[in-house]
Amino acid sequence: MSIEQLKLRMQNLGVNIILKSGANFDNSEADRIIKRQIVRCSTSVGANYRAATRGKSGKDFINKMKIIEEEADETMYWIEVLNRTKKHKEITLFKEEYAEANELLSIIVASINTARKSLRKK
Repeated sequence: MSIEQLKLRMQNLGVNIILKSGANFDNSEADRIIKRQIVRCSTSVGANYRAATRGKSGKDFINKMKIIEEEADETMYWIEVLNRTKKHKEITLFKEEYAEANELLSIIVASINTARKSLRKK
């Protein structure tokens, strides 16, 4: 998979969550908090990957990728919170996004491990 394809997948994760969350949260305090959090962390995945690809060094790349790892995991966390509340329609709406965040997380971790090995060889 190319860097551009990965950038698009990461951007799409945030875009899809934004589009699906627009009309599917009520105006309660809990829903406002969850919506803000899930939109923030899911869009951060793509934004930080874009920054990582412009990294100044191998260490900088790894540091930015660690941020992406945390944000992808946090995206999954907030989807899990929605699943546990059992009152939201989002349970099925975010099923695909959960799977995508999990797959991206695997790619990110593999990239971090590869980058670390590469740095050790230098």
